[in-house]
Amino acid sequence: MNRFSYARPGSVADAVRELAGNPAAKVIAGGTNLVDLMKYNVERPTHLVDVARLPGLGGIEEGEEGGLRIGALVSNTAAAYDERVGERYPLLASAILAGASPQLRNAATTGGNLLQRTRCYYFYDDATPCNKRVPGSGCPAKEGQNRIHAILGTSESCIATHPSDMCVALAALEAVVRVAGPEGERSIPFAEFHRLPGDRPEKDTTLGADEIVLSVDLPEPRFRTNYTYLKLRDRLSYAFALVSVAVALEMDGDTIAEARIALGGVAHKPWRVPEAEALLRGRTPDRSNFEAAAARILQGAKGFGHNDFKIELARRAVIRALKQAADGTPQSQTDKRIQ
Repeated sequence: MNRFSYARPGSVADAVRELAGNPAAKVIAGGTNLVDLMKYNVERPTHLVDVARLPGLGGIEEGEEGGLRIGALVSNTAAAYDERVGERYPLLASAILAGASPQLRNAATTGGNLLQRTRCYYFYDDATPCNKRVPGSGCPAKEGQNRIHAILGTSESCIATHPSDMCVALAALEAVVRVAGPEGERSIPFAEFHRLPGDRPEKDTTLGADEIVLSVDLPEPRFRTNYTYLKLRDRLSYAFALVSVAVALEMDGDTIAEARIALGGVAHKPWRVPEAEALLRGRTPDRSNFEAAAARILQGAKGFGHNDFKIELARRAVIRALKQAADGTPQSQTDKRIQ
């Protein structure tokens, strides 16, 4: 671990000033991801800006039209067990509880969850090339061990996946990320917050280097009954998703009035295909319609050898999750056996 300086600003404005003009500065709060990366010599910040005690970012407040504003410093545990989150956005609570361990959820923050770095063996091993760590050095995952890697939205530069469970639900719920920088505050639609690797795989999000996350804003509550978060992994706890699916439906009798589907574990960002959701609107919740939506979501999916199985796994997971949501029987995050 390299030497670094440390600052604990007293306000958001002070935190932004600490970041300004220093591309090697990093924000730290819970530290559940950044500290590991520093130990592995993957991240080498020269200056840490500790925002864990900034005022005004540690609560959950009422938003517009019955929505909620979850502060960036709210722990994952606090968000998952908040009564308002559980009542208005049960999909989000379920996704959070599907992730990590209770100890990590106690420390991890909402803002930090959004900013988790990618899940890739080669990214975490500084003895190997990796375009995310050293742009232009190569992507050995394409020809190497790629069982956990992406099947959608990949590029010649990177086939890594985004690791968050919470973010998959936030994508389906169409949350908004509120951030602050030298030019003031701005809001980023969740679909635009994370980015695909393209030829800049070292950049995971559209957040500026001198900006910090203030909150996640949830819109008017919907999808309280017909939803599910289905996570498929190698073991039933403390494991990242091979494939996960967040589904939120609004039913009008025996017809699907509105549908949202987001996938995790398959791309560099939570994966949504609005055209697939449109295929379900006005349709009955039957297997043939679920299969059509799954096929559209996975259009263009490509495996790299060890992860070829993910394409069929994702197809089946989408169909299963849609049935769970349509039946109003969301996947339990306590009894994690697939329903």
